[in-house]
Amino acid sequence: MTYEAVITYEEAVQRIQSIGLLPLAPLFAEYPSLSSLTPKEHWHKDDEFDPWLWRSRLAEEGIAAYGKFVKKKALLVSSEYFPWVHRLLADSRTIKEQYEAGLLSREAFKLHALVAEQEGIDGRALRSQAGFGAKEDKKTFDRGLLDLQGCAAIVISGTKEKEGLAEGKVAWNSSAYETADHWMQRHDIKPFEGSIEEARELLTAQLQQHASPAALSSISKTLDIRGI
Repeated sequence: MTYEAVITYEEAVQRIQSIGLLPLAPLFAEYPSLSSLTPKEHWHKDDEFDPWLWRSRLAEEGIAAYGKFVKKKALLVSSEYFPWVHRLLADSRTIKEQYEAGLLSREAFKLHALVAEQEGIDGRALRSQAGFGAKEDKKTFDRGLLDLQGCAAIVISGTKEKEGLAEGKVAWNSSAYETADHWMQRHDIKPFEGSIEEARELLTAQLQQHASPAALSSISKTLDIRGI
């Protein structure tokens, strides 16, 4: 199965809306990614054709949820598909209940509390406030964020520029984090109220329209979708 190249942001919006799932880099067999669909020379140019900038804009505008939801890899999920994917990945228990059951680390629990208190918090501020500012604590911080994204508790909701820089100084923009529930509510995306099995069936029905058998098999293993 072939996919047309994506050159503009508007084309990226159309593509994510049509196929629903779009990894940032290759993730599923015989399935496109943002990097495979776009010209390599367009990346990291800091202009309107830079796909690196699109990923956060898609999240900021509510076109797609963005986060490292599966295999610690970045994935864009359209606003139509995300309620189903969220139902598949999220635990029915509260974050506190998951923590008390030993399913979430103390670090992840702490980070989630801060994100919930300050929706859209800058990643640098989050790391500092959580007490992971030291260089040796970065892995612990990153692991906590991955755990929360892996169960769709939080999403990357955009990017924020570093404040307070001296004139002429530059710094990489930092990811902003938001609870998935708040992001969905803010963009008027209704959560899926059905069962996990119903979410699987709906997601499968959509994927079968544009993914090859090999791609479907790869996606099903990653998202635990039985019956494909």
